[in-house]
Amino acid sequence: MAAVPRRVDLTLLKLVVISDGRGDLARLERTVAAAVDAGARCVQLREPNWSARHYLEACERLLPRLDRVRGLLLVNDRLDVAAARLCHGAQIGHRSLPPEIARDVVGPHAVLGYSAHDLGELDLAAAGGCDFALLSPVWPTASKPGLPHLGPDRAGQLTGGARLPVVWLGGIDAAHAAAIAPLQPPRRPVGIAVRGAVMAADDPAAAVRALLRAFDGLAEPA
Repeated sequence: MAAVPRRVDLTLLKLVVISDGRGDLARLERTVAAAVDAGARCVQLREPNWSARHYLEACERLLPRLDRVRGLLLVNDRLDVAAARLCHGAQIGHRSLPPEIARDVVGPHAVLGYSAHDLGELDLAAAGGCDFALLSPVWPTASKPGLPHLGPDRAGQLTGGARLPVVWLGGIDAAHAAAIAPLQPPRRPVGIAVRGAVMAADDPAAAVRALLRAFDGLAEPA
């Protein structure tokens, strides 16, 4: 793994819940509350149509809830919001500022994640001072149907070759989480990230509990 300061407890990344861009703050707040109460400890706000003011309001509502459980609230690509310490850090990708510049913007104490799709981007993230990478898409996704996906074998190879902690993203449900559970380091990701599996669930709390149990290799309670 990269020799960067450890700004994040990796256990917090076991399940990353990503918002789905619908922009409904009341709905998002309800879903995050249920997810956190059920054991999720990292939430990423990915709302491309929101202004900085929208992010300010969302962080004001959500940050105390994550702070109470010593969790993480990240914002997608909004380095200004992270630099203002309205949240715990930011998630960037290939369309963002380069990681080393993003690190300078958000400062040394903010958590910085990178959305990677291949080994080159994983190396870029590690060299640029990122704390972890989201590797995607591992399985086909409803949001981007028909696009190529890595598959668990290739994702495991990339994870094993990465120089920073890796979280898998893309089409993950409880069944896929259970398939990840038997993998051994270094091919095993430190966590999984989901969007629709929680955000679109009729019962987000139940979905979070099922995902966490599956990722830990635990059977569903009878």
